[in-house]
Amino acid sequence: MFHGSMVALVTPMFEDGSIDDTSLASLVEWHIEQGTQGIVAVGTTGESATLDEQEHCEVMRKVVGFARGRVPVIAGTGANSTREAISLTRCAMEGGADACLLVTPYYNKPTQEGLYQHHRAIAEAVPIPQILYNVPGRTACDMLPDTVRRLAEVSNIVGIKEATGNLQRVRELLDVCGDRLDMYSGDDATGMDFLLEGGKGVISVTANIAPQAMQQMCAAAMQGDRQAAEVINNRLMPLHRDLFVESNPIPVKWALAEMGKIPLGIRLPMTVLSESYHDTLRQAMQHAGV
Repeated sequence: MFHGSMVALVTPMFEDGSIDDTSLASLVEWHIEQGTQGIVAVGTTGESATLDEQEHCEVMRKVVGFARGRVPVIAGTGANSTREAISLTRCAMEGGADACLLVTPYYNKPTQEGLYQHHRAIAEAVPIPQILYNVPGRTACDMLPDTVRRLAEVSNIVGIKEATGNLQRVRELLDVCGDRLDMYSGDDATGMDFLLEGGKGVISVTANIAPQAMQQMCAAAMQGDRQAAEVINNRLMPLHRDLFVESNPIPVKWALAEMGKIPLGIRLPMTVLSESYHDTLRQAMQHAGV
């Protein structure tokens, strides 16, 4: 059900930080038209850390409504409190999401046993399909392959978004999990190689800016056509790199505003992209043909 290019969707905001529902609806429609194969709402790129719980639930429900069943909607519901993650995951299920994406608890640095018990507790409390999300560069917490192997035994844990950028890690995960979990890349720069190694999709920041090209690259890589995938990926590589010149989602929201897709709004402590990076990002956009 979940495969190919899946956008880690931004949450459009006005300059006062209020959520722009009209732009959100337009983005969902545009992604469907461009061939995006799944939408991840209110993940890291969707500023989950600065939305309160009510806003979080409202955005998830709205994205489900805007998509109208045409593509799967995966709701970001992770938290560093197990109780909060259960509450958000239940809200996503009640709001009609197809699955939930649960980042490893951040800041409090649980043990591997703590990670296992955290994710198992959420899966047992809420019977929606769940995708683990490992991004140690942002969470200071690395879910190791043996912990993933244990969680693969839980029936409604169906995949993992692995964002270390380490291709050896995906090989290790495939070795220990086999076909019990689907593997998704959370790192655009290595996403093509991840798919060629056997991954099922990329949950992508770049897809916010170049959705059609990302879909075409993912399709070629998943068919094993390295040559065709590389042609597209080489065009996208400056975006893969430069959308992280400052912390995500600062650059991607600026780029979408440049394209006229959203207002130039972002919530503190994130700030608008520094002017010194404007030309760098414009050049990457031009290289990608957007």
